[in-house]
Amino acid sequence: MDDTFVLLAAWRRTNPRKSVVERMGETYREAAVSITITSLTNFISFCIGAITPFPSVRIFCIYTAVAVLFTYIYQITFFGGCMALSGYAERRNLHGLLCFPTMPKSQAGGRSWLFRALCTGGLNPNDPDNPLDNREHIMMTFFRDSWGGLLSLFPIKILVILVFLVYLAIGLWGCTQVKEGLERYKLAMDTSYARDFFNMDDKYFRRYPLRIHVVMNKTLDYWNPEVYDKLEEIIGSFENSSFVQNTDLTECWFREYRRQTLDGPFKGYFGQFDLTDPHDYIQGLRFMLRFEPFSTFKKDIKFNENYTSIVASRCIIQTTNISDANMEKDMVLDLRRIADSYPDHHITVFHTLFVFFDQFILVRETSIQSIGVAAAVMMIIALIFIPSVSCALWVAFSICSIEIGVIGYMTLWNVNLDSISMINLIMCIGFSVDYSAHISYAYLSSDGPTPNEKMKCALHSLGMPIFQGSVSTILGIIILAFAPSYIFLTFFKTVFLVILFGALHGILLLPVLLSMSHSLCKKQKKAIVTHPFFVPPHPSSNGCKTPPVIVTSGDSYGSLTVSSSNNKDVKRKLSGELNQEKEIPSSESSKNLLTNIVNYSTFQDSRSGGDQVNPGFQPDEDEEHDTVPGRIAPPYNWPAKVPPAERCLHRRHSSNDMKSTPRLSKQYSVPS
Repeated sequence: MDDTFVLLAAWRRTNPRKSVVERMGETYREAAVSITITSLTNFISFCIGAITPFPSVRIFCIYTAVAVLFTYIYQITFFGGCMALSGYAERRNLHGLLCFPTMPKSQAGGRSWLFRALCTGGLNPNDPDNPLDNREHIMMTFFRDSWGGLLSLFPIKILVILVFLVYLAIGLWGCTQVKEGLERYKLAMDTSYARDFFNMDDKYFRRYPLRIHVVMNKTLDYWNPEVYDKLEEIIGSFENSSFVQNTDLTECWFREYRRQTLDGPFKGYFGQFDLTDPHDYIQGLRFMLRFEPFSTFKKDIKFNENYTSIVASRCIIQTTNISDANMEKDMVLDLRRIADSYPDHHITVFHTLFVFFDQFILVRETSIQSIGVAAAVMMIIALIFIPSVSCALWVAFSICSIEIGVIGYMTLWNVNLDSISMINLIMCIGFSVDYSAHISYAYLSSDGPTPNEKMKCALHSLGMPIFQGSVSTILGIIILAFAPSYIFLTFFKTVFLVILFGALHGILLLPVLLSMSHSLCKKQKKAIVTHPFFVPPHPSSNGCKTPPVIVTSGDSYGSLTVSSSNNKDVKRKLSGELNQEKEIPSSESSKNLLTNIVNYSTFQDSRSGGDQVNPGFQPDEDEEHDTVPGRIAPPYNWPAKVPPAERCLHRRHSSNDMKSTPRLSKQYSVPS
């Protein structure tokens, strides 16, 4: 629903007196790039998650990636068509749901509040500029005026940053406390008898939990004393592990065979065999396996087809005092380390639960890899689609901050790092980009004259969609908080955290960081030389008013209004070809702006004591004379029909670069 809210907010900011085609164009111009960024990042993050070795994660990510792709196509096609149909109904003052004619609010003064709320709308054809019919959405004005005004205060900005640092510190500490593994009882529902069984098993049988198989996958000369000693060394290494009980609980057939031949009830019988001979060794072993309790070793020995050698065998060791999933993971790693230290014997350790323990081993590495790659890709996409390095870097910072917060706070909320939470973390990578990218792109696109005004414009544009998207998502998953299942509860906790932190970054932290960094950058660039005639970009149709800047101080050039279609002529360096009278084409909307000719008068330099435009400036010796444009004295009210894009913003120059600035020596006219 997030993209839907963004499109609707962009539609609300269009002029209802324009045609539906124009309004749709403005809507997609403002919102299409933003929703493309978020949809692309979500799609790629799930594609990265689809290459994990866990089938459950892979299936979920593939399914969700396809869903994101179809949702994006649906939003820019089908939903756009529905919005256009609604626009035609709005233009004809038809009810948006039932399509019957409605009455403008300005004409429904005597009706009940319920009628005014449900059955009114549209513009009054006799008074289309009526403020009652052109009222802005209350939430949009709240985010621009109240919320944006609050965040514009410097003490509030400092407070926001301090609170964020506390949030980040707690999140980092929580990341150091991450617990891995998935307890067996969590896979069962709270009301299931299996949950009680696993709880009782963990409570009373954790002292000696697992019988581990140590398998020799190689044909060995068991009758050879040197081989036997080596096997004893191997089994002894396993028994010396901190996770394994002593030799009393070890079941090893070649130990028992040797003990019976040396001191046992079969000692006299085995005396007729030469146990260093392969044939006699195997014959005596087969004889012992016929009797109890030695017949249990039959499953521990694998003979070849003609019973002349042993191709594989196993011993069983007993683990002890393994209380949780982290210890199970450490046990598997320790036993496999011991097995790998004897490569010539092809040792393997096995238990039926190792398939689950392997997830505990891989989940940290896989999570870090998937999250790292996805975050890096998100940053690259942000740099591509957001034409500002600083804004893109703040988006990347927000991604890292949100991920740290989710991982740290989910640990404090008793959520382990397992295959289930890993699915949610991969999903959170895409979600964490959404709100940050929206607000950054809106900030960059706004035309506010100051960083605080740009922040207010961005909040006016995207504050309400971010709030709507976050609230709707939380309402959609809140039912999972009451489900009697660990899987559903984990999903709710992680998604709730990422939506909460993402929304707070989007409407609280990121606007503050963008405005403060922009202010610092502007202070550092005060001396940068720019051309004296600068045409500002077209402002977004978001209701933010950008007053024209008229500079009239003694060290400035003044103001000049030109057509936006002639920006190239104005912005290129003035040369000798402009040192004569020339007309600049003007659009129809600005023909009545200036009806007189802007006169340029010469000035005397500082040596003559004249009206010096820039103190310290000395004219070039080879120039016949210097000129400065005439000034338009404030206050000056721009005509309402002149669009802001055609109001020329005149930039000031420092005294150091005035000398290299070209100057006009003749009249420069604007047609009426």
